[in-house]
Amino acid sequence: MMKKTPLSGSGKTAGVSVRRSGIGNIEPILFNTFNTIFMIFLVTVTLYPFLNTIVVSFNAGNDTIRGGLYLWPREFTMQNYKAVFASGTIYNAFLISVARTVLSTVLNIFLTTMLAYTLSRREYVFRKLITTIFVLTMYFNAGLIPGYFLMKELHLINSFWVYILPSLISAFNLIVIRTYIYTIPEALIESAKIDGAGDFKIFWKVIFPLCTPVLATIALFVAVGAWNTWFDAFLYTSSRQELSTLQYELMKLLSSSMNANSNPSVANGVGMEHATQVTPISIRAAITIVASVPILLVYPFMQKYFVVGLNVGSVKE
Repeated sequence: MMKKTPLSGSGKTAGVSVRRSGIGNIEPILFNTFNTIFMIFLVTVTLYPFLNTIVVSFNAGNDTIRGGLYLWPREFTMQNYKAVFASGTIYNAFLISVARTVLSTVLNIFLTTMLAYTLSRREYVFRKLITTIFVLTMYFNAGLIPGYFLMKELHLINSFWVYILPSLISAFNLIVIRTYIYTIPEALIESAKIDGAGDFKIFWKVIFPLCTPVLATIALFVAVGAWNTWFDAFLYTSSRQELSTLQYELMKLLSSSMNANSNPSVANGVGMEHATQVTPISIRAAITIVASVPILLVYPFMQKYFVVGLNVGSVKE
C-alpha cells in the first residue's frame, strides 16, 4: 500500500493565507479603534471651550476669579444672566438684530445669486468687466471716513436701512455662487429655453433651486456676520437707542461691567444690585452664550445642505 504524504507546498500556502487572514481581520479593528480615539479627542478639544464658557456663565463671579472651573460650576447662580437682561433695552435690541439678520440674509442671497447667474452667462458681453470691478472691491477700500460720508449723503444715518443696503451684494459670495453655477449642466438651461422659459424663469425655477447647497452655506456666513457685527451700530445709529442691536448692547454691557469692577460707583447698564456680584469674566461668558444660542439653533437645519447637491444625476453628459 502506498502512503499518502501531504504536499508541503500546499501546507505552506495554507499557513500563509491563514496568517494573512488574521492580519486582515486585525487591521479594521486597529483602524476603527484609532479612529474612535482620535475623534473622541477631537470632539473633546472642540467642545470643551464652549462647555467651560457655559460653566463660567452659571458660576458666581467672585468664585470664578479663583479659577479651577472645568465642567461643573462650584457656586451655581443666575446673577450673570440677570445682569445681562437687567436692561430693558436688550429685548428691543434683540428684535432689531433678528430683523436685520433675516432681511440681510434673504436680500443678499437673492440679489447676489441673480447677479452671479447674469455674470455666468457667456453671451453677456460685459460679464468680465463687471466681474473685475467687483473683484477690485475685495482688495481696495475707500476707508472709514469716506464710507461714513457716503452713508450720510444717502440719508442712511440713524436709519434701520443702514444695516441692510450696504450688505446687499458681497463680492466674495458672488464669486463663490458664480463658480457653483458653472457646475450646473448647460443642458438644463437649454432645455428650459426650448420649453419657452425666459431668463428670470430659468433663474427662479432652475438655477435657484439647484444652488440650494451653496446658498445654504453662504446664508450661514451672511447671517453670522450680520448677527455678530456691532461696529456699524456704534458708527451710524448710536444716537438712536431704538435702533441699537443686540451685539452693541452686549458690548456696552461688558464695558459697564469692567468699569463697575474697577470702580464700584460706576455701574451703568449692569445695575447696582448686580454690579458687585458679577465680574468681567463671568459677564463675558454669559454674553457669549446669549449671543451664540440663536446661531446654534439655526445651524443644524442648514448643515445637511453643505455636502448634498440637488443637481446630482439630473443630466448625464
